Amino acid sequence: MDPKKRIVVLVSGRGSNLQALIEAEKKDYFPGTIALVISDNPDAYALSRAERADIPTCVLDYSTFNSKKEYEAELLKILLGESPDLICLAGYMRIVGKKIIHHFPYRILNIHPSLLPAFPGLEAQKQAVEYGVKISGCTVHLVDEGMDSGPIVLQAACSVWDTDDSQSLADRILEYEHQLYPKAVKLFLEEKLKIVGRKVIREG
Repeated sequence: MDPKKRIVVLVSGRGSNLQALIEAEKKDYFPGTIALVISDNPDAYALSRAERADIPTCVLDYSTFNSKKEYEAELLKILLGESPDLICLAGYMRIVGKKIIHHFPYRILNIHPSLLPAFPGLEAQKQAVEYGVKISGCTVHLVDEGMDSGPIVLQAACSVWDTDDSQSLADRILEYEHQLYPKAVKLFLEEKLKIVGRKVIREG
């Protein structure tokens, strides 16, 4: 039997999507193991989630680095040392640098709380409410050098109610995120995704 593939998760905040991945791994939902959780924020609650699950953690406190270049160089060094099959961004609040993307082409997944390409960037739920859309949702995509612009792997849609504010919509979308992200990781690790141009095609 082949050893499980290695996943590294990058986090910045509370880590609810990390928790969804942890729960999926416990159930052997995908053929991978979370080998390391890295945070740029020493106070991220996600670190506590990882520690409770006996997953090694690493803190790279962004505020202690002199520049983004210096921070990215240290992050890349750690990632290369881990040799991950997949890197998952789970509430990681920084744009991944070009060098990391070039070292791990189409091996970085992100989940975003909108139906991309609509409402990229920060506060996507607020953008959706203010724009007045009736449907929103979440997207798992491969990371490229742009802002939430990489090839789309999976999407899930949910209604936007007239009474919604950004928080109520965010809470509803989050329920879909927790289902969608493990599913995308499973497809990736089972090598059922083929990239053709901008399209990600599911095989098998």
